[in-house]
Amino acid sequence: MVVSAEMCCFCFDVLYCHLYGYQPPRSPRFTNDPYPLFVTWKIGRDKRLRGCIGTFSAMNLHSGLREYTLTSMKFCFVFNSALKDSRFPPMTRDELPRLFCSVSLLTNFEDVCDYMDWEVGVHGIRIEFINEKGSKRTATYLPEVAKEQGWDHIQTIDSLLRKGGYKAPITNEFRKTIKLTRYRSEKMTMSYTEYLAHRQHHHFQNGIGHPLPPYNHYS
Repeated sequence: MVVSAEMCCFCFDVLYCHLYGYQPPRSPRFTNDPYPLFVTWKIGRDKRLRGCIGTFSAMNLHSGLREYTLTSMKFCFVFNSALKDSRFPPMTRDELPRLFCSVSLLTNFEDVCDYMDWEVGVHGIRIEFINEKGSKRTATYLPEVAKEQGWDHIQTIDSLLRKGGYKAPITNEFRKTIKLTRYRSEKMTMSYTEYLAHRQHHHFQNGIGHPLPPYNHYS
């Protein structure tokens, strides 16, 4: 797997430095190869969604994770490159200790002819459709979403259509007009507590990873 715990650590570093006004962390040592990627934040014991944003265009990981960490602080979802859904307020310092960070690297993209030709819990899906006003819209769910929500194929597709702004009644004939791309992802998740332990272990014991920023809570 390419995805690693260090990538989640880097996202936490970027978030912490931004919230507390420190200089951005140095570039990390993990690969800087380009990948489509998503950064997801959840909060609290019930792991409520706090922010999720990403891109289907391959980005170098160092700049991509940095950019989407900061953008996900402010916006919940991205439906496409131009439309942001800002249902949640920006993250605050008080929320930091309750956060969970997930990094997803997207792979194995396949266009399929049948909108049912994907597996719940295995594939993420991206749909493209024409809304009731004649505009092209897109929406996506990462592979874990349908399984976590307990949705079947139809429920997932219909939820995605609503997420993408489709307001008309959804018929089976309309579902057949959807262009669907399925994909897989490599995912790593880390809590803030795990982040602190990982950072201290790697910095103080074996020096792996980029140096710790000068945070007061490390002293």
